[in-house]
Amino acid sequence: MGGAKVHEDAVSAPELICSAKGCRASATSALLWNNPRLHTPARRKVWLACPAHTESLAEFLSLRGFLRDTVPADTIPEGVG
Repeated sequence: MGGAKVHEDAVSAPELICSAKGCRASATSALLWNNPRLHTPARRKVWLACPAHTESLAEFLSLRGFLRDTVPADTIPEGVG
C-alpha cells in the first residue's frame, strides 16, 4: 500500500492511479486518512482506490482508526495529501 500516485501526460490532466500494491487501475475513490500519533487532527493524507480496492484499503485504514472520509477521486479537497 502506498501513497497517492499521479501520472501526468503532457497533453491531458493527471491520471489518478490506485494506491493498492501492484495495481495500475484508474482510481475512482479517495480515502482521506491520518495517523493521530503522527499528524495533527486536521491533516489528511490520501490513498487513491479503484473500485476493486476501495473496500480493502478502507478496511485496512479503519482497523487502525485512521480512515476519516471517502470521497470521489475527482473531488479531493484542496490542501490534502
